Amino acid sequence: MYGNISISPINSISEQVFTSLKKEILSGELPPGTRLLVMDIAKKFEISQAPVREALERLKQSGFITGIPNKGSVVSNITSREIKDIFELREIIEGFAVRQSMKKLVEQDFTYLVAIIEQMDQANEQNDILAILELDMEFHGFFYKRCDNHMILELWNQMKMKVMRFMAISNRHFSTDALADWHLRLIDVLRSGNTELAEQAFIEHMHSYKVIHLD
Repeated sequence: MYGNISISPINSISEQVFTSLKKEILSGELPPGTRLLVMDIAKKFEISQAPVREALERLKQSGFITGIPNKGSVVSNITSREIKDIFELREIIEGFAVRQSMKKLVEQDFTYLVAIIEQMDQANEQNDILAILELDMEFHGFFYKRCDNHMILELWNQMKMKVMRFMAISNRHFSTDALADWHLRLIDVLRSGNTELAEQAFIEHMHSYKVIHLD
């Protein structure tokens, strides 16, 4: 169930365990409710228990797993109602974030956003789902950061994990081949300077993900 791990001089063992488990949660290999036992994971990766505990704590803080009495750490659940509520909230606050950010965008910002899209396209060619999701979150997160509203950024950070979980499920049913093109269209609208059109384009982009009932 758990993937292999290689020791890297750059990343800590704990970081690699965290990334590996995160990938397996997002890919569905570790579905909601799956127990994550420290001893089993340490044995699979052939490492000590300390970095596993550290990785599990990070996953817990990120919302990917939760602690259940008498069960220990389990992969957290995500429901259709949660997704519906999150996307309704996201439509409101992302529209605001985009409108506010557009007033401040400079050419360097567009260069940065296009670079993210190019990396997204490369990740799609390599079928690297985790990279695709993280780059998508980086693209949209840019506007939450740039709008200069700390409460909106806090809301984004709170719901980002569940957005990633839902997108991962969607991507198992629908191709990600058009994802980079979608984001390039958003860049074009942003360049137009039309805030109303940009807000509508971002909302349409969110609606491009089919509603999947998870209950």
